Amino acid sequence: MNLVSMKDVSKAFTDKVLLEEASFGIDEGDRIGVIGINGTGKSTLLRLIAGLVEEDEGDIVKGNNVVISYLPQNPEFDMDYTLYEYVVSTNVQKRHPQNGLEAKEFEAQIEGEAKKILNILGFNDINQKVSQLSGGQRKKAALCARLLENSDILLLDEPTNHLDNAMSEWLQIYLENYKGALVMVTHDRYFLDLVCNKIVEVDQGKLYTYDTNYEGYLELRAQRIASALSTQDKHANILRKEIAWMRRGARARSTKQKAHIKRYEALRDEEKLKFDEDVQISAISSRLGKKTIELYNIAKSYEGRTLIKDFTFTFTRDDRIGILGPNGCGKTTLMKMIVGSIQPDSGHIEIGETVKIGYYAQEATTMDDDQRVIDYVKDTAEYIKTDDGYISASQMCEKFLFAGSLQYQPIGKLSGGEKRRLYLCKVLMEAPNVLILDEPTNDLDIGTLQILEDYLDSFPGIVIAVSHDRYFLDRIGRRMLTFDSYGGIHLYNGSYTEFFETHKEGVDGSLSWDFTDDNVSAAGSSKKSGAGSDGAGSASDANDTNTAGAQATRGEHKLKFSYNEQKEYETIEDDIAKCEQKIAQYEEDILANSTNFGKLREIGEKKEAEEKRLEELMERYVYLEEKAEAIAKQK
Repeated sequence: MNLVSMKDVSKAFTDKVLLEEASFGIDEGDRIGVIGINGTGKSTLLRLIAGLVEEDEGDIVKGNNVVISYLPQNPEFDMDYTLYEYVVSTNVQKRHPQNGLEAKEFEAQIEGEAKKILNILGFNDINQKVSQLSGGQRKKAALCARLLENSDILLLDEPTNHLDNAMSEWLQIYLENYKGALVMVTHDRYFLDLVCNKIVEVDQGKLYTYDTNYEGYLELRAQRIASALSTQDKHANILRKEIAWMRRGARARSTKQKAHIKRYEALRDEEKLKFDEDVQISAISSRLGKKTIELYNIAKSYEGRTLIKDFTFTFTRDDRIGILGPNGCGKTTLMKMIVGSIQPDSGHIEIGETVKIGYYAQEATTMDDDQRVIDYVKDTAEYIKTDDGYISASQMCEKFLFAGSLQYQPIGKLSGGEKRRLYLCKVLMEAPNVLILDEPTNDLDIGTLQILEDYLDSFPGIVIAVSHDRYFLDRIGRRMLTFDSYGGIHLYNGSYTEFFETHKEGVDGSLSWDFTDDNVSAAGSSKKSGAGSDGAGSASDANDTNTAGAQATRGEHKLKFSYNEQKEYETIEDDIAKCEQKIAQYEEDILANSTNFGKLREIGEKKEAEEKRLEELMERYVYLEEKAEAIAKQK
């Protein structure tokens, strides 16, 4: 049953169009993942569904009695509430506004579930004031409240932000069994792959729906782009022939020729497809000497709580290390000690003379909203030398999806995610040989993460990453440093998934931070074409054309159409028009069936055959038109 439908919806903010004539539907049982680069309108789409903003054009229709719950990126709270009041009492009021016996029974029913979820999310005191919580803790409290609402449609905007790895694993399993429909914006690709049965891509104002998980989406999107580019190439080929026809001085007297001119103009003015360009840039870094970063018996405590205890470790020159542990265990503290912004209580850290650290901090950095994007990066460097030559600040911006005019707009016009992407670009432009990434996946979209991962493949230095994104850790990490709950840090030789598989426990498969496996050791210890057929057609037609020209020049015979040629000349423009109409219909059918692989292939084959026929008709038209002109000159 359809719960919500959107038809031809457009939405813009000031001069930025986010959605343009977009259509989309939510049915019972849908598990929808919404993806797209930052600033394209993913959060706006959720807010439109939730009814918090109105569409500029189009229609959004919600089914009768459909209940929608919405978790925004930055929830708002009444600071006077306790956790219990926010999560339980307000939930009861929504479901049972009359405070009678039924409401009290319902409150008792959900209180136990609320305490269980809050405990998993790291809360021990249900009477704690919301005003005492950090921003990340408030997001987790809001997540708990939304999960308990038991709505028909659950909208989640970046639900895994601020969740540690164990919490993310638990939420994945919870949502796999959620009874209502689910629509979520997330960069967690394992989440998308395991939870979702439908992917909606927001791309340049359009929505593309794929009835599959993330892995299937990648395959179908590649097919969509290949098909679209193929169509564009075919149109360009036809346009070249149309241009040649126009340059010969087409007589625009007949209705048919006027129609031909209109087709030429339509092809000429057709908007070219735009896809994110893959700017090839080799990884930038400075030379790293033998001595890197060495930690000797460092320890750190806060307010009587030991975060790090007697930790010794030496980073090797090509280390790719993921940092794991529950929230608040000291992961960011360790990063800050390495970069020197805080000092250990005991022990010491030695940094090699050639070490140049690039630090992508978890906290927001200060940016001048009036400064242009390109100038912000140029403040670091205008050019950086690599093995392949020099890389400019502008090229680096292009690599991270700030191309063309985007480089010259003020930073204040960027979304929060776009600012974080720009910040990452600036950090890399510093040419570090040690790259420390503290929760980069909290604010970076999937497109940027893919660019970063590709960049790190060739990065000739040390990479240290704190992240709850399991896919990202598997992609870039070869060893894991894992925090336990008592200040100990352990080395695991292997990927995140390998670590998780050996440390999950309980029926829910949640992650344990108690290390008993032999492969986990105290950190610091050593353990180890169609072109051929086109050519044939062109040769045949060229012979015909040359023959016609020779006949006219030599004057051996009076040039004229044969009976069949005359009939063909009279109907060929109609044939071309019909062929173009068929191709246009096939293109619409491809969009309508973009997630049905079998149907897509069938339509694609028919469209390709019709495009080949159009090529042949255009070649034949040029020949007949030239012959008609030659006949006219004899009179």
